[in-house]
Amino acid sequence: MSLRRAALRSSIFPSFLVRTYAKAGKGAKSTANLVPRSKQPITDPEAQEEYASAEQKMTAAVDWFRRECASIATRANGRVTPDLLSSVRVRFPKDEHAFKLEEISTVGVRNASELVITVFEEESLKHVERALYDAKLPGLSSFQKQDSRTLKIPVPKPTVEARKALFAAAERQAEDTRTQIRRHHQASLKRGKYEKHSVELDEFQKLTTRFVNNVDTILKELK
Repeated sequence: MSLRRAALRSSIFPSFLVRTYAKAGKGAKSTANLVPRSKQPITDPEAQEEYASAEQKMTAAVDWFRRECASIATRANGRVTPDLLSSVRVRFPKDEHAFKLEEISTVGVRNASELVITVFEEESLKHVERALYDAKLPGLSSFQKQDSRTLKIPVPKPTVEARKALFAAAERQAEDTRTQIRRHHQASLKRGKYEKHSVELDEFQKLTTRFVNNVDTILKELK
């Protein structure tokens, strides 16, 4: 190129307007596959296993609370059904298993206002009495022994005060369930020892928030 042509080109296209393109080299990286950290999945197998375990435990806690609220709603509406005693668990000496009432007895309704428990074995009755006492079910604190295998539980019609007591009990159970969920969360983080700002921390926090919100929704629907 002659000096005359070079000068002419320089005057028409100033250097600051000329766009240049870098050649692809070893240091160049594509951003096409980058995903925001908030949307990245957990890929570590051990973290995935811990996440699944925490989710299972939190699900069990929320399911328990949902059943409790269903039982409270039944009592608040004045219906008498065996489900009123669904949360009662019976324990026996030297046995770590907690039994549901239907596993060791029959539970029926008499005169639309009484629950009747008949145990399969006489020696179980005293343990059922203890379980009923420990359960502290609002409005169902009194029971009468009919014979060596049978208990009768009068179910009074709920008053305004009784309904308030039921809903107060539900609020306490809701807080207990939230606490249990958070404990599962903290236990998982302690076992995993995840790095600060890691994907795992984000995912476990979102899991905990989801289940706590479920508890809030169930309580709100009860009211």
